[in-house]
Amino acid sequence: MQTPSPHSFHIPVMGLAFSIDSPIKVACYGINSAMSIIEDNLIETMRRHYYRENNEEYNPISTKEPDYRARRIIDYLNLVQRLVSLKIEKLKNSAFETGSELCKYFEILPDGSNLKEKYLHLLSIENEQERTALLSSLKEKIVPGAIEVNVMTKVDKDNTDSDGDPVENGSDALISLRAYAQSDLNNSAIIFSAGMNPRLYNYLENFSEFDASGWGDFKKRVIIKVSDYRSALIQGKYLAKKGIWVSEFRIESGLNCGGHVFATQGLLLGPILKEFNDNREVLSQNLFSLYSAALEKKGKPGFSRPHPVKITVQGGIGTFEEDSLLRQYYHVEGTGWGTPFLLCPQATTVDDGTMELLLASGEKDVVRSKASPLGVGFNYLKGTTGEIERLKRMEDAVPGSPCTEKFLISNTEFSKTPICTASRKYQKKKLAQIAELDLSDTERERQMDVVLSKECLCVGLSNSASIKYQVSFLKKQHAVTVCPGPNIINFNKKVSLKEMTDHIYGRINILATEERPHFFVKELQLYLDFFKKQLEDIAIPDKRKIKDWNSFSENLKNGIAYYRSLAEEKVISEEQKFRKALELAEAEVAAMKQQVERLSLQVL
Repeated sequence: MQTPSPHSFHIPVMGLAFSIDSPIKVACYGINSAMSIIEDNLIETMRRHYYRENNEEYNPISTKEPDYRARRIIDYLNLVQRLVSLKIEKLKNSAFETGSELCKYFEILPDGSNLKEKYLHLLSIENEQERTALLSSLKEKIVPGAIEVNVMTKVDKDNTDSDGDPVENGSDALISLRAYAQSDLNNSAIIFSAGMNPRLYNYLENFSEFDASGWGDFKKRVIIKVSDYRSALIQGKYLAKKGIWVSEFRIESGLNCGGHVFATQGLLLGPILKEFNDNREVLSQNLFSLYSAALEKKGKPGFSRPHPVKITVQGGIGTFEEDSLLRQYYHVEGTGWGTPFLLCPQATTVDDGTMELLLASGEKDVVRSKASPLGVGFNYLKGTTGEIERLKRMEDAVPGSPCTEKFLISNTEFSKTPICTASRKYQKKKLAQIAELDLSDTERERQMDVVLSKECLCVGLSNSASIKYQVSFLKKQHAVTVCPGPNIINFNKKVSLKEMTDHIYGRINILATEERPHFFVKELQLYLDFFKKQLEDIAIPDKRKIKDWNSFSENLKNGIAYYRSLAEEKVISEEQKFRKALELAEAEVAAMKQQVERLSLQVL
């Protein structure tokens, strides 16, 4: 059975490099954290770094070797597991004295937890024999945090052999899944993000590592990141029919998050959380009936009741009060704190130059950009070396990036083989095509801007670790892209792991400003901005778009009404400020609703 974390929060995956070794840094303190395993060149870089740092022999795994990608991932995950285990043993054997790793483990725990209370009691004991016995008991309760791996389901290009034929079960996501399943990781989970990938989900059936050996007892667990209840139900049912149990649904705000954003149809986080809370038992029972039937069909032993299903949430959380609201009012089992941890070097990996940009970032510096080659929104910090390099290439009349990693290739507009829209090859052809079209100057400029905004994320999101640890990654490519959520502007100093956990648990306050809006309000403002931009970008909509916009505005209106009810129940801190923000938002929604009605007359 999964060993539960003594903490109420986890550190989500961030970019490629920023959390690539977070488990090595924080798991020994009982903190769960996630890392991306899709970029095998980055993983090979980390293998080289950590083998050498720990005075172990490093044996490169060349791209010319059979199944090199899976072997790199497997070995790195095994290395992470080994290093975490060594750190736990070292921590347990450290001196019980102020400033020791042993004391730090207990000091950063949430107040009121049973383990923290016993630790505080230990400090008051004077009898040496009694003190030794309790210390021994406490050491036995020290557990590592879970080592979680993230697979973005949309990053799943097919790979070919030397003859150009597709490799069976050899796509990027499938290789990552297989490598994780075959690794030595325990007390771990795989997180699927960015929507359902049937091929990937079907492949799960091949691995017994995801089977339950007893009630609630899994060697490796499945977590699905979702934006709403419907998505959880659809994906959970799909896997349950295959005898795969989803142990956790990780709700993430559609817009108030880092990296890629997947906006809902105006469904806000508060109403989404209410739907999950109201339907917990229904969700569990629906999945269990399908899961039980699948196990019976496969001739596997069944269970008399559903395995536990955790509901956790992340996206824009910034205060102890917000965290408490989520856990106490919506009864989520955990919260994700991502973006603020970019300023905590003891938990994440950020190079010095990028760190300075993050520390100095203001509201206009964090934008929802079109930088991603996947064609979805991407929260992005301006002024990075990645952006500077992209603009310099445009200035030199050679826009686009060399495409070395090819994880985000998807476009077949100009070739049978997919290419990346951030690549030099694609942008040269696309810009030439736009130049020949009969367009107004405004429309031509708009289309060119969309093309030129694409940035190489494979390299940009990987380079920070290479620079930080001074270990080579890719020759002549050193630009960094960073993708914090809008919440980054509320934090402006580097902090220790203890300071960060103290902030999360309400023991100190490290916010840079008192003017920060409630995270429910911030998400609402982001959705208003998103809606407004859609209305600006589509001058002449079709009937389907009008229908979508009407649904969007109605969901926003209902969300605001729901938030008003929270204010009336006095469950929101700074109630008057919260109400005022809702009034302003309501007026904006009404104005945009009128605009939709005017536009709808054009398509009747």
